[in-house]
Amino acid sequence: MRNLITLLVVMVFGVQIATAQVTEEQRQRDVQTIDNLIEALYASISGEKGEPRDWDRFRNLMLPGSRLIPTSSGEEGKNGYQVLRPEEFITNTDPYFVENGFYEYELHREEQHYGRIVHVMSTYGSKRSESDAEPFNKGINSIQLFNDGERWWVVTIYWAHESEDNPIPERYSGN
Repeated sequence: MRNLITLLVVMVFGVQIATAQVTEEQRQRDVQTIDNLIEALYASISGEKGEPRDWDRFRNLMLPGSRLIPTSSGEEGKNGYQVLRPEEFITNTDPYFVENGFYEYELHREEQHYGRIVHVMSTYGSKRSESDAEPFNKGINSIQLFNDGERWWVVTIYWAHESEDNPIPERYSGN
């Protein structure tokens, strides 16, 4: 019986360690600057195979009513898109990210500012593992931000993957 209790304690604490989230203090720092917010955005969806994502950190970045809009080249050359709320994005991507491993990181950024609103063009690379030499995918996130006077919020993330028909322009390549 004692071994069973020890095993259960190890399992419970092991799960807690594996799913450790950032602190409330870190979540507050995440939204104080644009740099912090973009870093937290990429960090919250990134992790090794089998590693849970920090979805609470991700949710903390999102303005109520925010949207995520992936685009794609569809059948017969017609471009497509999907509009997702953050919870839909989490439901759609979490199993894939955990099963396969997924690291997204910023390669280049350009910002346009006007008062409380900012538009960020963030070129990204995607890897299965942080240790991979090269990304399996690249693209551009168009990120709209809002500052309510106390913190920054993500309003929209709208993105497209690089392809042969849609290469990343030199301006956004970071070279």
